Amino acid sequence: MEKDFKGLSQFYGDKLLHDVMPFWINHSLDHELGGYFTCLTREGQVFDTDKFLWLQNRELWMFSFLHEHLDAKSEWKDAACLGYNFLKKYGRASDGSWYFSVDRQGNPLIHPYNIFSDCFATMGFSQYAKMTGNDEAMQIAIATFNNILRRQGNPKGIWNKTIPSSRNLVNFSLPMILSNLVLLLKDVLPKDRVDQTVQECVNMVMNIFRDKDRGIIFENVLPNGDHHNSYEGRLINPGHGIESMWFIMDIAHAYGDTELMKQAVDTTISILEFGWDKDYEGIFYFLDEKGYPPLQLEWDQKLWWVHLETLISLSKAYLYTGDERCWEWYKKVHKYAWSHFNDDTFGEWFGYLNRQGNPLTTLKGSKWKGCFHLPRALYQCSITFAMLDKIQTKKNAV
Repeated sequence: MEKDFKGLSQFYGDKLLHDVMPFWINHSLDHELGGYFTCLTREGQVFDTDKFLWLQNRELWMFSFLHEHLDAKSEWKDAACLGYNFLKKYGRASDGSWYFSVDRQGNPLIHPYNIFSDCFATMGFSQYAKMTGNDEAMQIAIATFNNILRRQGNPKGIWNKTIPSSRNLVNFSLPMILSNLVLLLKDVLPKDRVDQTVQECVNMVMNIFRDKDRGIIFENVLPNGDHHNSYEGRLINPGHGIESMWFIMDIAHAYGDTELMKQAVDTTISILEFGWDKDYEGIFYFLDEKGYPPLQLEWDQKLWWVHLETLISLSKAYLYTGDERCWEWYKKVHKYAWSHFNDDTFGEWFGYLNRQGNPLTTLKGSKWKGCFHLPRALYQCSITFAMLDKIQTKKNAV
């Protein structure tokens, strides 16, 4: 693959505008009752009408973000309004926390045990507020963010199944999400709150969960960063680790921290080397850091979001540093991802492949897969390669 950055930018942009977003506009909007359908067959047929709040808010964020940052399409604004009005009315419990799921009509189905519903509500409502100037939406977003910070020591609260005094492992997902979320809110939160949260997230991600000797991210560690010799303690989720690195890269870029940037790039490469399937290609879903059989039976599957987040991380890493290792890895992941996940017939991407790279299911949306990772990655890669094209053009003109 040649370094045709302009062509890559156009490729990603065209896929976003003419393939992926039309799929969700045409099939996911519940015009009758509000909100979005996310359980969609390969062709876009709705096969379940329950609404999962973290996916609802992700889709709200996606439509609002693209309307503000890419193209002020009226259909994107209308789609965002459809989600916002439904979520404002039905999404929260009496204490302000967000349910995990509701039925099509908005009746709650599952208690607000999952703090990631709140994380993506913060994203969705804050972005909707930026798009519309809706102060109520922003106040809900800020209140939800503050609630996340209050809950982060015990995210599941009364729904936590573990015994607090036993193993006391801490999980990587929340500090990872917060490291991105706080930057998205930097214009509406007090600067000292942003700086403090950024510092705490960077410390957690890079000093507690990252094994500095091996350069890989552990999914669960003891509070001081030590590893526990158990299924949970040995668990590696390469996709989470790589996704977190582009969040860290954006922080390093925003704060001008060259050492942090180098650490994030090196960690991306280390995780890829650890998580790449040398027999069939692609990135494993889960691995045991000592090479034991993982608890998760789906460990060897290849998932859409893992490869998309890797494309973002590698393209950003190359933009920020020019490290040729990132370009070589980018070519390899790009080739695998677009030749295995993309559906040329009905649009969008397959989500789940077996180890050999064949689709395990042809669904396009579900309880876990919605309008988020793919369009976000297409946007991020498109603008990143546009910036690389400008740099390349400027160099060639000298």
